[in-house]
Amino acid sequence: MPLWTIHHTPGIFTDDDKHQLASRIADHYEKAGLPRFYAVTLFHETRPEDFYVGGEPTPAGIRIVIDHIARRNPDQDSRRRTAQWIKGMLQPHLEQHTGLHWEFHVDETSRDLWMINGIVPPPEGSEAETNWAKQNSASAY
Repeated sequence: MPLWTIHHTPGIFTDDDKHQLASRIADHYEKAGLPRFYAVTLFHETRPEDFYVGGEPTPAGIRIVIDHIARRNPDQDSRRRTAQWIKGMLQPHLEQHTGLHWEFHVDETSRDLWMINGIVPPPEGSEAETNWAKQNSASAY
């Protein structure tokens, strides 16, 4: 599962922007072979007086935490490609804001502690995972 948690100050994203970005994120993971419903995006609006960078309040800021569980990047080159893909996806939404501080990081965590609806997701590339992708939902396998 990719989980994108996007902390942002007010005025960065409209409801339409959020929907577009969340859809683009899900599109990418679906193209990479993951069931679309694996992609979860959470937007958390944070007041500037609650968003500090370097100990100072930030009038316009975004901090994105991405958890990758369903897949891992096998080497440094693939991690760099992933970072560039994320940057490229975010830039159209962010470049319109002058003085914006933005950053992201990606954690790759173990599949062993992951369940959806109480079900351990099927192994990568398995027939069961393919069926989950076709159904766009979790089911017993």
